Amino acid sequence: MFWNEKPYHSLDYEMKKQYGHKVYKLALEAGMTCPNRDGTLGSKGCIFCSSKGSGDFAEGTFSHCSITEQIEASKKRVEGKMSDKNGTYIAYFQSYTNTYAPVSYLRDIFTQAITHPDVSILSIATRPDCLPNNVLLLLQELNQIKPVWVELGLQTIHETTAQYIRRGYSLSAFEQACKDLKEAGLTTIAHVILGLPGENRDMILETVHYLSHLSTDGIDGVKLHLLHVLKDTDLAKDYEKGLVPYVTLEEYTDLIIDCIARFPPRTVIHRLTGDAPKQLLLSPMWSGNKKRVLNTLTKRLKERGICQGDRYLV
Repeated sequence: MFWNEKPYHSLDYEMKKQYGHKVYKLALEAGMTCPNRDGTLGSKGCIFCSSKGSGDFAEGTFSHCSITEQIEASKKRVEGKMSDKNGTYIAYFQSYTNTYAPVSYLRDIFTQAITHPDVSILSIATRPDCLPNNVLLLLQELNQIKPVWVELGLQTIHETTAQYIRRGYSLSAFEQACKDLKEAGLTTIAHVILGLPGENRDMILETVHYLSHLSTDGIDGVKLHLLHVLKDTDLAKDYEKGLVPYVTLEEYTDLIIDCIARFPPRTVIHRLTGDAPKQLLLSPMWSGNKKRVLNTLTKRLKERGICQGDRYLV
């Protein structure tokens, strides 16, 4: 099966199917922190996380710009790249943990975003251990206005790796969050990092296999990220010691193809690589050329003739 000439169920295809046009993402910053940073669980954050909590592309800072102002500024930045001038937007709260605040505060910022006339979807990146019942009820309420997506950073199912990256929650917490979000009628997207130190190909595919089974009744989409080594992170220190394996573009594309083949056709693939600020990126430098990465993936997919759901081929 092909989705818009791609052998996987892409986010672009899904958005055009639902809305009839392209939907663009606006990265927003809401002044949050994280239990991995404020002393609750730790003070350093995850080992790979930049000082901006993975929100390096957010528009401005919340202390200087309201959510509405950020949306308008981000729209202007995106407009020059828009191939579909009729497109609308996903309001994406990416930096840090975006449900880690009082419900009154969350209600205010999320309502500003979801009621903006050009926003079609509200997407919230958070941790599975930061979804108490009152937050779930708020998200369920907002989901009646427009679709609400909740993005959870699983990264790996392997406990030794989770401890190394300082994830700070158990696999059972992730499973409970998926269950709660499903019961609330919310769209759930899981993040996975490929190439974490200590994980071989089989371990990575075990995580993917786990998520492929959750796709039947737990998650709706996945983001597959290449591990980026960024300056001024603890991961960078291990990289300088030679403890972070280097992944070539060819190795990564072959791994991604094997990952795609394991997901059922209903699972929306939101991302096949990741963006890192070029001024912070230490390794692998080839990942800074996203167009090259995606073109290489497309070429290799055609060569191998594999579609999403073709698990028997890998």
